[in-house]
Amino acid sequence: MVRAGGTSMAAAGPTLAVVAREAGVSVPTASKVVNGRDDVAPETRRRVTEALERLGYVRRPRFDATKAPTLIDLVVQALDSSWSGAVLHGVEEAAYEAGLEVIVSAGPARTRAGRPERGWLDKLTARGSSGVLFNLAELSEAQYAWLEHHRIPYVLIDPVHEPPAGVVSVGAANWQGGVTATEHLLALGHERIAVIAGNRRRMCSGARVSGYRAALASAGLRPRGEYVRHAGFDEDTARQRMRELLDLPEPPTAVFACSDRMALGVYSALAERGLRVPDDVSVVGFDDLPEARWGAPALTTVRQPLAEMAATALRLLVRMMHGDRPEGTRTELSTRLVERASTAAPAARSAVRR
Repeated sequence: MVRAGGTSMAAAGPTLAVVAREAGVSVPTASKVVNGRDDVAPETRRRVTEALERLGYVRRPRFDATKAPTLIDLVVQALDSSWSGAVLHGVEEAAYEAGLEVIVSAGPARTRAGRPERGWLDKLTARGSSGVLFNLAELSEAQYAWLEHHRIPYVLIDPVHEPPAGVVSVGAANWQGGVTATEHLLALGHERIAVIAGNRRRMCSGARVSGYRAALASAGLRPRGEYVRHAGFDEDTARQRMRELLDLPEPPTAVFACSDRMALGVYSALAERGLRVPDDVSVVGFDDLPEARWGAPALTTVRQPLAEMAATALRLLVRMMHGDRPEGTRTELSTRLVERASTAAPAARSAVRR
């Protein structure tokens, strides 16, 4: 079986016999090192460990097909955000309904050579997880190949990049969300509308900007290149991009920030200049995280159903663990605008006060 880039399942890693030959030991000795046995000489352990790392060996899974699935892994990019909290909540509720336990971890890491990081992969197989949910993960070709080679069902939640053909994923209708945010500002009478997008490499960021451009074009407005700025989905870089927009000869009267965290950075930059939301500049975010309601004023934003996305991914994974392959590989859940107090008609004066 060949995946994107010509990586075959056989390329997922060497056998233990190959590792043993490389280290100059017997297969049983190499097996003792892999399984953490302490009856191995230190020098022998060092040679085997170096061979394991050098060859990118990963332990073969020991799943028992006669047993019903009881455990899955949820791999998240970070555990310290309300974004991840919403995803975890959705997975936990759906897992409870399905009678599954969930192991949560941050990762997966990779070596400098791009191989799957052994520690995380070994833990996955050692505990016998029946499937994996990846949230915002950037998987390498080697990691995709490893999962396929070991026949581990997996689903991506909001993948960072376009996944290879046949990989099942769940996300939000990001393009439509970008359209909705921009149409809302247009309906209020704004024409000088800027967008502060996330990382250029992120699939969701590109879709939201495309929706923004489409809405402007439908209104007969030419998207202005200087009004499109890229940040990193964080407050600090969004604050800097907003400063740049305010320094333009003709600054925008409205901003679509492609995440709520970036919208808070926009708030901060406006406050630095003595500008008010929405009196001087209207702001729309994206996500509808708890932070959107805490701002002053409360943030108008596009809600993406994070918990529902996670629960949908879990249900798809359960089907796959029982051998039922979904008909489609991409599931998109609808977004919707949540109007609060951060948007209003543009001020009568022709330029934003700086």
